[in-house]
Amino acid sequence: MDRSGIEKILPHRYPMLLLDEVENVDGEARGKYKVRGDEFFLDGHFPSMKIVPGVILCEILAQSACTLLDKKVSDGMFPVYTGLEKVRFKSPVLPGDTFSTKCRIVKAKGPFYFLEGVGEVDGKEVVSASFSFALVPGKSVCSRRS
Repeated sequence: MDRSGIEKILPHRYPMLLLDEVENVDGEARGKYKVRGDEFFLDGHFPSMKIVPGVILCEILAQSACTLLDKKVSDGMFPVYTGLEKVRFKSPVLPGDTFSTKCRIVKAKGPFYFLEGVGEVDGKEVVSASFSFALVPGKSVCSRRS
């Protein structure tokens, strides 16, 4: 699916929607993001050699993984990051690279989902992580601030 399809599942919007496309095949989310070089997160990281920050790579993995929860999210639930573990960075991601993701759910218990993901550039693994989400009612996320 393209960005408009992704926006029907994820609450993210520009500039934080960090997926260009994603497909869910056999329980695995496979996403792509082309690093253009003009993204806000590259402005100061680092001016002499722009490198996509690791936290952004983890966010792209998470957004890809959340598309696996599309039926739950469309029922008014909202995915909230609850954990990030076993993160390993193996190579930098640079402007011009297409960052590809492969994520899968390894366990679900109540509102919690536990996932694993890897990110690649040109078929070479550049990051791997285990992470988790809780699905909460959409209104409860913002009601604390009302």
